[in-house]
Amino acid sequence: MIELATPHLVKHSSPPITAITLAVGEALDHRWNDAYRRALPDVAVDFVVDPAIGYTVEQELSPQELRARLRARLNGLLRQATDTVVWAHNLGIARNLILGAELGKACARHRVPLIAHHHDWWFDNRWQRWPEIRRSGARSLAQVAPLTIIAGPEVKHATINRVDSLRLRRNLGKASSRLPNLAGPLRAPRPAALAHARSWLNERLGGGNPPVWIFPCRLLRRKNIAEALLLTRWLRPGAWLVTTGGASSADETAYAQTLQLAAQQQNWPLRLGILQSPSDHAPGIPELMGVSEAVLLTSIQEGFGLPYLEAAAARRPLVARALPNIAPDLRRFGFRFPQSYSEILVHPSLFDWDAERDRQDRLFGNWHRRLPRACRALAGQPVLLAAEGPRAIAFNRLTLTAQLEVLRHDPEDSWTKCLPSNLYLEDWRRRAHSRRLQASPWPATASRWLSGAAYAAGFFGLLHQRAPTPVTPAAARSAQADFIKAKLAADQLYPLLWVDAAAPGHCGRSGSRSR
Repeated sequence: MIELATPHLVKHSSPPITAITLAVGEALDHRWNDAYRRALPDVAVDFVVDPAIGYTVEQELSPQELRARLRARLNGLLRQATDTVVWAHNLGIARNLILGAELGKACARHRVPLIAHHHDWWFDNRWQRWPEIRRSGARSLAQVAPLTIIAGPEVKHATINRVDSLRLRRNLGKASSRLPNLAGPLRAPRPAALAHARSWLNERLGGGNPPVWIFPCRLLRRKNIAEALLLTRWLRPGAWLVTTGGASSADETAYAQTLQLAAQQQNWPLRLGILQSPSDHAPGIPELMGVSEAVLLTSIQEGFGLPYLEAAAARRPLVARALPNIAPDLRRFGFRFPQSYSEILVHPSLFDWDAERDRQDRLFGNWHRRLPRACRALAGQPVLLAAEGPRAIAFNRLTLTAQLEVLRHDPEDSWTKCLPSNLYLEDWRRRAHSRRLQASPWPATASRWLSGAAYAAGFFGLLHQRAPTPVTPAAARSAQADFIKAKLAADQLYPLLWVDAAAPGHCGRSGSRSR
């Protein structure tokens, strides 16, 4: 988003932006750096690489040393700052609380405005971060809040969806706003590029030019990839499901390996992380979409859901969950996705209900005990554990173990048993077979929200918005409490995201950084 948005911020800034410093925790690819500079020919671009800016778990420094290192680095960057703004991304995932604390202090000390841009949150099904947060020095939820929802007189907060924005607005007032991700219709890939993508893809799938359905994602548990495979096997028998990114975080390795091993043992048409290994000859995601019959998005949670827009931009049919925090924004932007659904219900005979209940009871108990003490009473009851007996249940409310049990059934058998609970899928299957699934056109109204000019207007509007009161620690705590109450409700509880170190195939951590 930094890469896409910066040229528009430069174009629409008054007074003009003359210099940009991009401070990161690890070195970026030199090709990315060169492309970034080329996009900003009239701006002096400097890259500052300091491991202290990276994740706390990757640090070799003690918390005290890290604090001193960050304080010196930030003071050095801001000491001579005039007409400067700090644009900080994703402090809300709490991977470096000391950075959040010191950044807030440095901006207040040097009177530099800070826009904290939130894409995700640590309390959004990432409760395994709590021990890491405590090791950073925050011993309570009250202490964490103003370090992630930064408090200070010079601070503004931006979110990428309206649901989060409304929640922040209730607590922070005019010091917060929504700033949705920048997007627009893409230029169709050249025929030669599409031909190369088709040949490249065919070679990696063993030849024969099979139909391909693509899921542009990293190998994260929250992507719920097994559901995408189930839908592909039901709706387009013979098609391959291909995902693009790899498990770029060690936290997700067990999930990826379990899924990959099952696919190999069962000979499922699944290719995970096809773009994981860097290659100068690999096609890009737009080209891979262009040669795929359909795009899938089966995620349990997303902050913005870029694949919705990527599919529309590429003019490809999309089969996707209508995520409740994103669907209202998409409708407001003008998008209509004909193959969107809420849940895929599966018949209880397709997995061992009693074993799954015992498994979820143990996993949920372990997960619940590791919540911050103040949060435990807020947690709802998981859907399967609340059921009085076996019944049709949403596939995404199962552990990976039970999901794989469902997938091991012959797809025609599971289709027959599950169709009565998902009758709309029958029409989708007919249209998929004849390659008549419908794509969402890119609506003219979307530019009002997603264009470069709209992005710049939102950014500078928030920057110059006069807030009646600054963000206080009390307001940050109130906002965090508001979020946590919603995030622990029963409809937000997914077994795939519960942590159990003894059973890595069932649950694990999420939040790797690169697509």
